[in-house]
Amino acid sequence: MEFAALIALTLVIGALVLLVFVAVNKRKGELPEVVEQNEDSGVEQNVAKPVPAKKQKAQQRPRKEKVQQHTFTHPLLASSLKGHSSSVTCIDFSSNGKYLASCADDRTVRIWSTKDFLERDHKCLRANVELDHATLVSFSPDSRAFITWLANGDTIRVFKMAKKEDGSFSFTANPEDFPQRHKTIVINIGIAETGKFIMSASSDTTILVWDLKGEVLASINTNQMNNAYASISPCGRFIASCGFTPDVKVWEVCFGKSGEFREVVRAFDLKGHSAGVHSFAFSNDSRRMATVSKDGTWKLWDTDVEYKKQQDPRLLRTVPCKSSEGSRVALSPDGRVVAISNGCDVAMFNATSGELEQEFHGVHAEEVNHLRFDINGRFLVSSGDRAIRVFHNVTGYRAAIQDMQEMLKKASNEGMKQRLQQQIKEAQSALDAVLAGGH
Repeated sequence: MEFAALIALTLVIGALVLLVFVAVNKRKGELPEVVEQNEDSGVEQNVAKPVPAKKQKAQQRPRKEKVQQHTFTHPLLASSLKGHSSSVTCIDFSSNGKYLASCADDRTVRIWSTKDFLERDHKCLRANVELDHATLVSFSPDSRAFITWLANGDTIRVFKMAKKEDGSFSFTANPEDFPQRHKTIVINIGIAETGKFIMSASSDTTILVWDLKGEVLASINTNQMNNAYASISPCGRFIASCGFTPDVKVWEVCFGKSGEFREVVRAFDLKGHSAGVHSFAFSNDSRRMATVSKDGTWKLWDTDVEYKKQQDPRLLRTVPCKSSEGSRVALSPDGRVVAISNGCDVAMFNATSGELEQEFHGVHAEEVNHLRFDINGRFLVSSGDRAIRVFHNVTGYRAAIQDMQEMLKKASNEGMKQRLQQQIKEAQSALDAVLAGGH
């Protein structure tokens, strides 16, 4: 009976909505712009200003041709974050681990709460990008601001986040955008964890180092024919880039004791691939790096070196993998897991053994453009179409348990043994809960 009543109520509501829609469309003159309802409940709605009926008709046409949302299911899929009305182009976690930012050409940046990843509803806050849309987004170290790259403006815009009394945020764009300096498409931006500089890299061979006010501190020519990827290390000291050449180049951005910018110096290179490098990633402490190349391998490197004493990074592992133009690599914060994208697919490897442990096929309708682990290493997050996929990092749980079991064998102190046994038990319990579907 309750189910029948629910169906009846749904039909009544649907009829009322249809009547309202018909009545509104009979009005002459100006009509409010139709705003697409978000696909996920709990997402803030944006009410647009009235526009003339002719404009409304022109704006509605693309929506009729909109491709159906791609569906993907997997036992290890924790959730799909749905809110954007067009494909997500970039994602970034805040340093405090509380938020995930995403941007798309629907002229919005959305801020998701990571504590809601396992909930049924995924609420998000929306920042509108006026008269433009963002292709890249990056959080500030204090998690109170983020920067975006404007597609039409070809520049950086800074947004500040202010917390309201009700716990939500307001977003305010800085009055002035950064000046235009790049000549080709910008492929990545970032803010150093030290808060001392901003990086932007374009698809030619240019990387710019900015201060926080929009002044260019330095320009780097990578001499790699083209830049495929570039980023700032989590420690905030280094900038690295890869491209057409079979190496990754790393620079240190140097500042004086009083905080003034000094210079950018070449630190070290990762040499060993036999073809161009698609992408690379750092561990959370910047002591490990992973690379994926056109040569069909990924490599793990020990980058904890004193480069000023001419110490070179040490190659730890080379593993065959499937890769393609645009492949991305993510390295878990603890360095235990390597994730590789290949088109619309994602593979997860144990970084210690090199074993392929998980494969996800057809994750997105379009090729994966970003892969990120959250700061705790619990989740792997990907973007590629309108939905953001959140996966349980089961490979990470297993790798951690294996490492602790090895440590337990070597432990001689009874207190250490007990702590390891307790940690193994907790990790196994968490893994069992995920595999049982209890999250």
